Amino acid sequence: MKTEVWFAPGRANLMGEHTDYNEGYVLPFALAQGVTATASARNDGLLVLRSKQVPDEPVTVSLDSLAPGSVSDWAAYPAGVAWSLHAAGYAVRGASIDVDSDLPVGAGVSSSAALECSVALALCSLSGISVPRPELAAIAKRAENEFVGAPTGIIDQSAALLSREGHALLLDCATLETAQVPFLPAAVGASTLVIDTRVTHALVSGEYAWRRIECEEAARLLRVPALGSVTDLGRLHEIEDPVLRRRARHVLTDSARAKAIAAALLVTDEINSKSEIYKFVGKLLVQGHASLRDDFEVSWPEADLAVETTVAAGAYGAKMIGGGFGGSVLALVPTERAGAVRAAVTEAFTARGWTSPDFLDAVPSPAARRLA
Repeated sequence: MKTEVWFAPGRANLMGEHTDYNEGYVLPFALAQGVTATASARNDGLLVLRSKQVPDEPVTVSLDSLAPGSVSDWAAYPAGVAWSLHAAGYAVRGASIDVDSDLPVGAGVSSSAALECSVALALCSLSGISVPRPELAAIAKRAENEFVGAPTGIIDQSAALLSREGHALLLDCATLETAQVPFLPAAVGASTLVIDTRVTHALVSGEYAWRRIECEEAARLLRVPALGSVTDLGRLHEIEDPVLRRRARHVLTDSARAKAIAAALLVTDEINSKSEIYKFVGKLLVQGHASLRDDFEVSWPEADLAVETTVAAGAYGAKMIGGGFGGSVLALVPTERAGAVRAAVTEAFTARGWTSPDFLDAVPSPAARRLA
């Protein structure tokens, strides 16, 4: 039977952490690394799932028996996609799917969304169904929210399915309107670097969900459907609780920073001007990290040290990415300083007795696609 190979990338986020489920702005870009799904159709209504990273027996489930909670661990993500496609009214065929990944798991680079999107595209193709990519992103998000139980927003699936090579994706999470923003650090002698702190995170844990609850309460106090609809920081005084006020301030300022970075990157194509723009972007990255650390309180010691060390070693700026409580830092670095940054961060971690970090070159790359 014919075999197809589909790939979906992970993502790094220039700006806009925890703004997506608040209907604010985000500015991610796709990575070159991601998840590959090698799939062939079956006629028995079964989904047979294997992972190269989990060398156990394959997970076999009946499409007719899929329901939230019926599949656990890594297999819940691809199984959830099949369930979500069916719930959206699409007739999905059984399939044998082998997945492989060169993304670190739990590092805040959206390995779960890459898994969902590669499998979603494979299932659609094998089943002979056509789903517009924005809709497919929503279907994959529903799989993660309702089938897996992770209360994430739409950023990760959108980045995987809608990104363009050499661009960041400005996404208005209220309207789902997108704009492609040129982002080519190499053109001005710069690099983007993902620093995996080796502290894993899990978005199904309680802290992430609690932040979402806090944001919903802050929005209720401001009498708006979501914090993303508030643009006047002066309104924050209406929130008496200092913790909720800080949570709302992060969402408002991070969303504004995402728009400011996009506007700066769109302003000119001249190399000299772009050099100055990247310094400006770096400054906003540092501001974004401080907001995540102090106002949203989702950073962790390894991330704080990585940001501090990269900037001291000559980076334009750096910030934690992802949901927080573990994962990675994104650094924007003059290319000639990249080696010094890596060495400085490794030395700083070693001095603390921490596990040495891993480094990933973060090159703005194309969206999910068929490989064979």
